Amino acid sequence: MFDLPTPHGDKLVALLDNKKLPATDKQCVVKAIERYNNWIETLRNINGGMEFVPSMVSHLTSYKRYIDVELIFDSKDDFLYRQKGQLKLDNSIIEEFLPILVTTVFADSLKNKDLSFGPTQCFSSLRFESNLRASPQGGGMSIRAKDQDFAISRKIFIQASHNQNFSDSVIDEANIAYITAECKTNLDKTMFQEGAATAFDVKNSVPGAKYFLICEWLDMAPISSSLTAIDEILILRKAKRLPSNIRSAYSSVKGRQQNRDSFVKYLDDHPFAPSVFIRFLSKIERMIGHDELDEQDILSKGYF
Repeated sequence: MFDLPTPHGDKLVALLDNKKLPATDKQCVVKAIERYNNWIETLRNINGGMEFVPSMVSHLTSYKRYIDVELIFDSKDDFLYRQKGQLKLDNSIIEEFLPILVTTVFADSLKNKDLSFGPTQCFSSLRFESNLRASPQGGGMSIRAKDQDFAISRKIFIQASHNQNFSDSVIDEANIAYITAECKTNLDKTMFQEGAATAFDVKNSVPGAKYFLICEWLDMAPISSSLTAIDEILILRKAKRLPSNIRSAYSSVKGRQQNRDSFVKYLDDHPFAPSVFIRFLSKIERMIGHDELDEQDILSKGYF
């Protein structure tokens, strides 16, 4: 029903073609692509509302564990572990999962709204690069856009001209984001500050938009988001990142082999929490709502 992007699948295919990928890892990546295809097929065969969220999150936990442990951690080379941040195998899983989750749960509510779901570039600001001496076509209209890891957005086309009949005009297009989320594997203070700045830009251009920071693991002391434009910070595993002194042992093949059991136990002890995803979905549900306010309903409640 929905044409959804495949950021994680694309990353796996690109990894297989990466010339730096060690020969010992190639077959593992091939198997990972097969596992990915099965995971996506399973998710897309689920039809229903909020009651299916725990099942979908369980499939997410299982697949993410496979990528984290069997593909990356168990590799006989250091390339995948040391480069996983650059390869973006981690957070791209969440980027691909969220659009499937949202369009599955709200399939009926969203099917006729002409919206896009997933990673995209979204409208940030509009400027006119002209002055009294220079009068370029369309006033020098320029649209600034910013990448978003997840967005529920709608396409908009903008035309500018100095002439009332729009001759000599400039036409450009952008995506207006109504719900945006930055997806992080580990949320640290720098990422929090960057997210606060992005949230301000998003809401400055679309005041009714909502902005969320979503992470697997918390890697900072909690800071209140109430003084920022961030609507909420969601910690998907309800846990902090493993301390750096423990993670340092994972930098070599030998170190990962020696510490595998404790690493796997930490993952298994902190699966993705369905309640956090349900909280995110409930925020979206309130935004979808009704297109128009019902006067009788408002009067019966006494507020709107």
